[in-house]
Amino acid sequence: MKGKVGEPEWPVIGVDLGTTYSCVAVWRDNRVEVITNDQGNRTTPSWVAFNDSKRLIGEAANNQFFINATNTIFDTKRLIGRRFSDETVQNDMKLWPFKVIASTASDKPMIVVTYKNEEKRFTPEEVSSMVLTKMKDIAEVFLGISVKNAVVTVPAYFNDSQRQATKDAGTIAGLNVVRIINEPTAAAMAYGLDTKATRSNAASKNVLIFDLGGGTFDVSLVTIVKGEFKVRAINGDTHLGGVDFDNRLINSLIQEFKRKHKKDISKNVKAIGRLRAATERAKRTLSSVAQTSIVIDCLFEGIDFTSTLSRARFEKLNLDLFKKCVDIVEKCLHDAKMEKHEVDDIVLVGGSTRIPKVEQLLQGFFDGKKLNKGINPDEAVAYGAAIHAANLSGVISSNNDLVLVDVTPLSLGLENIDDSMSVVIPRNTPVPVNITVGRETIFDNQTNVIFRVFEGERLIAKENNFLGEFSINGFPPKPKTETKFDVTFNVDVNGILNLYAREKETGMSNRLTILNNKGRLSSIEIETMLKEAEKYKAQDEEHKKAVQAKNALESYMNNVWDALDNDVKIENRSEEEEKIMKKALEETSQWLECSPVHAKASEYEQKLKELESICMTVGN
Repeated sequence: MKGKVGEPEWPVIGVDLGTTYSCVAVWRDNRVEVITNDQGNRTTPSWVAFNDSKRLIGEAANNQFFINATNTIFDTKRLIGRRFSDETVQNDMKLWPFKVIASTASDKPMIVVTYKNEEKRFTPEEVSSMVLTKMKDIAEVFLGISVKNAVVTVPAYFNDSQRQATKDAGTIAGLNVVRIINEPTAAAMAYGLDTKATRSNAASKNVLIFDLGGGTFDVSLVTIVKGEFKVRAINGDTHLGGVDFDNRLINSLIQEFKRKHKKDISKNVKAIGRLRAATERAKRTLSSVAQTSIVIDCLFEGIDFTSTLSRARFEKLNLDLFKKCVDIVEKCLHDAKMEKHEVDDIVLVGGSTRIPKVEQLLQGFFDGKKLNKGINPDEAVAYGAAIHAANLSGVISSNNDLVLVDVTPLSLGLENIDDSMSVVIPRNTPVPVNITVGRETIFDNQTNVIFRVFEGERLIAKENNFLGEFSINGFPPKPKTETKFDVTFNVDVNGILNLYAREKETGMSNRLTILNNKGRLSSIEIETMLKEAEKYKAQDEEHKKAVQAKNALESYMNNVWDALDNDVKIENRSEEEEKIMKKALEETSQWLECSPVHAKASEYEQKLKELESICMTVGN
């Protein structure tokens, strides 16, 4: 189905690429359909694992964690677009079973696993692309056609580097990412469609989206009126969510084990993995009961571990984080110049909003106002992304006037001679936006100038997030301030920054596309990873064929055994001939037991042909 000129061709899927779970949805038959995976689930764990024979993604990766912890990767969203030296990365690494190292060429984190008995190193973009590939495959099975285009969501407070890296992950997965949109903005679109707030006669509504997920927290204030979703302000923390609440519990239980048994389990990968799984289950249970127990047999050196966990203890351990969420809500209201009573609806999104204390604190802040739980917190983001995807591809018939006006999450600016940052685009500026500012030389006879670009809210430039630098060289020397420049900042609909500078007299110019700064992948690296992704996909397909061929062989053997064991008379076959059949079955069983791990589909198919030949020809 083709859209209008310039529009991406349907299907365009909406993907919520989450820290702990991912979700995919699509607009079909004039409505959004959240797509179930091959296990019948509407969300898929954002997990990838490698072993000596295959790659696993989703539930398959999650289910084998305890026997293969060091080669099982999760929380990749906490690495994407970040530096290895980031404090948050260093802290997270202490509780991850998999190994993370710095790239030899940069400060970029690399994930190290063993695959088919060889050490492999993957960028966070590559691992995220594997999850996106899984979501793409889920959609293709559901739709029965190839999927090329996607709208992918990111936390509202993701910086430029993290957004670019997410887009790279989509490219490696073979997807054309037609738009990157903020997660709470997507949820607002789901809310707007669900509540019919987009109708032309609907009153203007101010909606606060409170999005607390597995690894990130976002708040957006959105005004919805006559099909327009205008983001008034956003705030958040890209390192705050359910994983952090789990980690507080894990560290507390590590200390409890140490007190009880005088042993430190913090460096034991398997023990921490089992503790993490038990802790997450307990956290979910505490959303509905006041107390639960953690019981783990042989947690460490044969020692069983039991602990009673109350909701009060969980809340005490995480109270400062819960309060931080409310503080961020208050900042968002301040940025939007809006009072609490002006908010018409407070919409909860993300699995961590099920925590009773979070609800209590949020409701208390809004003076007891009822919280809206009308949309599925796990699916709302993908649902909204699918709506936006449909709008971009021109297939929404009843809402052709849907307009999304998002904002910049962080201020963007240039470094000054005194090391301060001059803001060019203030945070919460509606996008797309194009702003030009003037600059001039600061020394006599200057013939070159360097523009250093930062994002953030600190007054001192180096305290902010450095995006990159570019220069103009070789213009004629003049007294200071007489050579003048126009510097243009452009933020596109994906929230990605492009810059352009021009010397006014000579017309000499240069531009900065934040493509190769802060460890972002180069086009050559992306091309290499695309080829690697195709290779892994081919290996996955080969493995799938091998499994199917093996199952066909075993199924045929079981059918013949059943016939022989149940004394079913097999036409035209004597006892001697049945002995021949049994011998062939036994030999095939032995071959299966001794067959190599990497046996190909063709080998199983050949064995099936040989067995069928024996069973069908004896006695004829």
